[in-house]
Amino acid sequence: MNSQTVDHDGSKPKPLIRLQEVVKIYNGFAGKVVALDGITLQVFPGEFLVVTGRSGSGKTTLVNLLTGLDRMTSGEIWVEDSPMHRFTPEQAAKFRGRKLGVIFQSFELLPTLTVLQNVMLPMDFSGRYSSLREQKERALSLLEQVEIAEHFRKLPAALSGGQQQRLAIARAMANDPEVLVADEPTGSLDSVTANTVMDIFENLVQQGRTILLVTHDMDIAGRGSRRITLFDGRLIGDEGQGRSNA
Repeated sequence: MNSQTVDHDGSKPKPLIRLQEVVKIYNGFAGKVVALDGITLQVFPGEFLVVTGRSGSGKTTLVNLLTGLDRMTSGEIWVEDSPMHRFTPEQAAKFRGRKLGVIFQSFELLPTLTVLQNVMLPMDFSGRYSSLREQKERALSLLEQVEIAEHFRKLPAALSGGQQQRLAIARAMANDPEVLVADEPTGSLDSVTANTVMDIFENLVQQGRTILLVTHDMDIAGRGSRRITLFDGRLIGDEGQGRSNA
């Protein structure tokens, strides 16, 4: 699968996500810990960007900053020309609900809600789909896309791990975000189920989504159109379709 390299008129597309000299420092009992150390990165529309690196390299910190779940120490992050680095937690949550789909390794599903209700919940928060009927139709369509629509009345606990991850993907797509951010989405899955989940991600990219996926599995990493590598909070590798950082 190839990532988008030029626009139809032959020009280079505008970055969808821009990180400029992003630094994150945690203050712990043992002193300061530099989780990210001056990360500069551009992500373009239609890319399937995979972030790799060993444990502690800063992968999850990068996801948390990009999605507004945490605040950086210094630097800038722009998503669709919106300054994530300037947002309050409340502004970041509102923006995330409308513009970003976030997928966690631990699924983060609400156990007392049905499969259908889990997918409808983000729509209710954002107010994007006003009527209950519209929300249900949208949710069922997404569940059909990830092939678990027949389970819509069940609670998440009744699903297998792979089915729960599919549900998490459907929920992340609820408000039709242009960008999906996935933190180790296949980490707790067997290889067959993991590949099935990756097939879903590839189909979403083909539909025009931009995906940033974190993984430690190099087989999974090979499914992306571009791969970056973090080491001790620094960006040390960028392999893909000729993208350059700026």
